[in-house]
Amino acid sequence: MTEHAVQSLDTRSRPLRDLRISVTDRCNFRCTYCMPKEVFNSDYQFTSRDQLLSFEEISRVARIFADLGVRKIRLTGGEPLLRKNLAGLIERLAAIDTIEDVSLTTNGVLLTQERAVELKDAGLKRITISLDTLDEATFRAISDVDVGPGPVLQAIEHAQAAGLAPIKINMVVKKGCNEDSILPMARLFHGSGKIVRFIEYMDVGHTNHWNLGDVYTATQILDRLREEFDLEPAVPNYTGEVAKRWRYRDGGGELGIIASVTQPFCQDCTRARLSAEGKLYTCLFATQGRDLRHLLREGAGDKYISEVVRMVWAKRDDRYSETRASETSILPKIEMSYIGG
Repeated sequence: MTEHAVQSLDTRSRPLRDLRISVTDRCNFRCTYCMPKEVFNSDYQFTSRDQLLSFEEISRVARIFADLGVRKIRLTGGEPLLRKNLAGLIERLAAIDTIEDVSLTTNGVLLTQERAVELKDAGLKRITISLDTLDEATFRAISDVDVGPGPVLQAIEHAQAAGLAPIKINMVVKKGCNEDSILPMARLFHGSGKIVRFIEYMDVGHTNHWNLGDVYTATQILDRLREEFDLEPAVPNYTGEVAKRWRYRDGGGELGIIASVTQPFCQDCTRARLSAEGKLYTCLFATQGRDLRHLLREGAGDKYISEVVRMVWAKRDDRYSETRASETSILPKIEMSYIGG
């Protein structure tokens, strides 16, 4: 922390350590679990350019969060690579003295070799690429666009060549949809140094018509993996790590399982989220946020904004995944495309 940094704890003594920043609510995919086409169609009103936080505003907010204890920043969306000159923002964020890690989550389709190098040179440390299946037909059905997994696999190689390591590959597993892709994904990346993370299908937002019966659980994922691989648990890299780590006993690396639904990890959550239009959310499953853009554009000073953020975090009592019930799962929560994953 800087000389004037303040330790920020919520009502459950969870520190503020990670900031997820959505740079756009737009995406070039229409994944059925995130931005279903029947809702996010050509008539849908996305955030206008003037309503998005500028890179100057984002970096200012990031410095304020850094002084409150944030050490890691992840850029999300929507699809963050749709935002022009993203490398310029990364350069600003990486220049903040106390920020130790700037990373990015993307579907990968727009990640050319040239752009991967540009992002790395700007200060991007790591990258996470979403890939829900290797099967062509299943991929198209999930993403609901005329693209197969090939460009995503190519993006993974571009990221590796640029030195954006370790590369994490996120696979959302939905029952009756892509559970048959678990073993093929594990086989492909076993021994490659890339880390596949299998994610339970979550009730983020309200437009995906989530149902508990659609969840392929962490236990089921692990059982499927153990049909072919000998796995042993690995210790967490740090407190608050969302994925439970598993190591291949044959030395083929590791994988992760994220079980927000069946094995909640709210007690260690240290993440705040900033939407593309500048609202602060203290939970992925939030129903409302605190508008920081208004403060930024109405002349509020850093000290005042810092106090607002500190107070919001101090009042934080979120533990949605621990208290999830039939009543809460139907609440009109913020969409993942808006708040960032």
